[in-house]
Amino acid sequence: MGKARSAGARGRAPGAPAGARGGRARPSANPFEVKVNRQKFQVLGRKTRHDVGLPGVSRARALQKRTQTLLKEYKERDKSNVFRDKRFGEYNSNISPEEKMMKRFALEQQRQHEKKSIYNLNEDEELTHYGQSLADIEKHNDIVDSDSDAEDRGVLSAELTAAHFGGGGGLLHKKTSQQQGEEGEQPKSRRELIEELIAKSKQEKRERQSQREDALELTEKLDQDWKEIQTLLAHKTPKSESRGGKEKPEPDAYDMMVRELGFEMKAQPSNRMKTEEELAQEEQERLEGLEAERLRRMLGKEEDEHIKRPKHTSADDLSDGFVLDKDDRRLLSYKDGKMNVEEEPSGEASSSESEEEEGKGSSAGDPEESDGPDGPSDLESDVESKDGSERTQEERRPNPGERSTADDREAARAELPYTFAAPKSYEELKSLLSGRSMEEQLLVVERIQKCNHPSLAVGNKAKLEKLFGFLLEYVGDLATSDPPDLGGIDKLVVQLYNLCQMFPEAASSAVKFVLRDAMHDMEGMVETTGRAAFPGLDVLIYLKIAGILFPTSDFWHPVVTPALLCLSQLLTKCPVRSLQDVVKGLFVCCVFLDYVSLSQRFIPELINFLVGILYIATPNKQSQGYTLVHPFRALGKNSELLLVSDEEATATWHRRSLPLQWAGGLKAQTETEANHTRLSCLAVCLALVRRCVTAYGTLPSFHDIVRPLRALLTEHLAARSCPPELQELSRSILTEMEKQPKYYRPLVCEKSKPVPLKLFTPRLVKVLEFGKKQGCTKEEQERKRLILKHKREFKGAVREIRKDNQFLARMQLSEIMERDAERKRKVKQLFNSLATQEGEWKALKRKKFKK
Repeated sequence: MGKARSAGARGRAPGAPAGARGGRARPSANPFEVKVNRQKFQVLGRKTRHDVGLPGVSRARALQKRTQTLLKEYKERDKSNVFRDKRFGEYNSNISPEEKMMKRFALEQQRQHEKKSIYNLNEDEELTHYGQSLADIEKHNDIVDSDSDAEDRGVLSAELTAAHFGGGGGLLHKKTSQQQGEEGEQPKSRRELIEELIAKSKQEKRERQSQREDALELTEKLDQDWKEIQTLLAHKTPKSESRGGKEKPEPDAYDMMVRELGFEMKAQPSNRMKTEEELAQEEQERLEGLEAERLRRMLGKEEDEHIKRPKHTSADDLSDGFVLDKDDRRLLSYKDGKMNVEEEPSGEASSSESEEEEGKGSSAGDPEESDGPDGPSDLESDVESKDGSERTQEERRPNPGERSTADDREAARAELPYTFAAPKSYEELKSLLSGRSMEEQLLVVERIQKCNHPSLAVGNKAKLEKLFGFLLEYVGDLATSDPPDLGGIDKLVVQLYNLCQMFPEAASSAVKFVLRDAMHDMEGMVETTGRAAFPGLDVLIYLKIAGILFPTSDFWHPVVTPALLCLSQLLTKCPVRSLQDVVKGLFVCCVFLDYVSLSQRFIPELINFLVGILYIATPNKQSQGYTLVHPFRALGKNSELLLVSDEEATATWHRRSLPLQWAGGLKAQTETEANHTRLSCLAVCLALVRRCVTAYGTLPSFHDIVRPLRALLTEHLAARSCPPELQELSRSILTEMEKQPKYYRPLVCEKSKPVPLKLFTPRLVKVLEFGKKQGCTKEEQERKRLILKHKREFKGAVREIRKDNQFLARMQLSEIMERDAERKRKVKQLFNSLATQEGEWKALKRKKFKK
């Protein structure tokens, strides 16, 4: 640390005189302190450093520097107090003292007027009114109530205070002297003065009251006068003059929007959204309440007493009837112009109570009669004057209340229950749904889900998982029925989807089980008969439902991927032997395209099947631009299954969609109907080809994929045996195929580059540099240089840290030695004092002994 010398010292020889260059005379270096660093080799042109050093001088400088820095920090290691001079410009010599004082004064003023809060904009502003702060005025500390009897309530005058609370002698003496000077009479006594003060205060109070009343009367009079002249000031222009003037400008869009926003309903706070468990609990309680009400009506029971029924209230009711325990109103009806009052069911009411009820019924039934003089008494007399025979006939007739009760029972029995237990088997579910309409079946399934929500009980999750499998099996039964109930299946898919969202694992297991069972049946048929037929409509619907319930765009899915394999097996292993097989195959193609509509996955089985359908519908099969694959054959009885040769059937055909019921079985058809079915199948096939062209148009090998389709469509147009509508559809498909661009170039042999002529290129040899390692790039050399520099600096830092530790150790040792020396000095001084004391004691003892 500090071995480097200055440039001037290196430039002079060691023996040069100190003041040779006009500088300050320096002492000559001690030759014994000079260290010469000899070099092994002398290199011309190399600048040498540290060839001559002064270790003693460097050591002294390092020691001085450590004493000023490290030793100071060591001595102040346990001190935390630091004095900092924060006076403005104290150590700045560029500012004059006057400027320092002015700046310090400005900062002091700014500190005094500084805001306590940066967000309070009105902190420094203090508004006054006649020298009084507005903040004090706003406190209203001295407000006088105008309605009080006295304005100066609680305020005592100086004279009254002096008279009652001391000091009154001087005041009375003063007033007495004044009165003697003015009137020349004798002074009044203290009692007379107090009575005079009381009379004076009452007089002032009466005067203030009269002034207040006068001001109030004047104000009322002014208000009345203003109301009289206000009508004269409000002058309205006649309509004729207003029409003759300028028309009122129509409001622009901005004004209309502002007015609309002013009348717009403001947002109201709403309650928090309920959780799924709370909603399920409320729905279950609602259904249980409805079911209990239905059972009560079915059994004909009366409503509970604690349930309040709505009571009739007249418009003239004064709400003064407080006896609300029992509703004793009777049903009032008329027959043959006479009033019929329904008797009480119990028949135990007293005559007085029956009369009151009849009166109430008459007033409620005919308010016009109740308002006249002939009130309840006339009605009562009419009832008593009825003929006995008529009364007997009326008693034999059924009571209207009883008829309504019986009707309610029948309606309650026919009504659908509101709560259902989860079925434990498929037969139990089928018994719940059989004999009901599709709307009722959906309602039953929905109520089963709500009454057995997983959040309501522990075992409900397993019950609903089983319900998904039962519904899937029920869908299969609906599909295999004759005729298949496709509308009901479409509505049940919603319930299946809801259950699938709640229990995806159980739903995937159930669907995979159904598909696995269907594929096992098909493989068993292939092993036994050597060929497989298209499955029933239930399996096809299961495949369609799988694409609805689960995502089909995933690269791999535990349900959709096996379903795709199942569809491809159906298109490759099931031969087409009838129109029913054609309908099933086209339905499988539609499902296939629905599966890959998002992922745009290429399905070769789909293209091969469409090629086969077009092949069996083409009359002339001469082109060789395509190749048929299994399950289609170029020759055989089914090679012309969709060929239509009847021109009359072609002319009478109208395009329509293929009903899915045909996949379940075709009824006996005439030849014309069969030809129409073939043309409909061909139309569906062409529509699927168009969808394939749209989906696969971006593939690089698109034109190679659709080459067989293009060849068959060309032959189909050349035959001209199909309806014009199908021909137009074929032309549009061919046009779309031709419009698709080509995304590839044909493979050609790559041309070899010409061999260049041999030229004499110069040989570059790198000049070797002494002291550097060869065979490295520039970056590697820079890296090695940095590593070497870091190593050297690290060694230097370690060396300096070691020297710092040694310096601190010496300082600590010197402190310890100083403390020990001081201790020895004090101990020696103590021993000396003790020795002196001992000597004096012994001398005194010897002196006493001699005596």
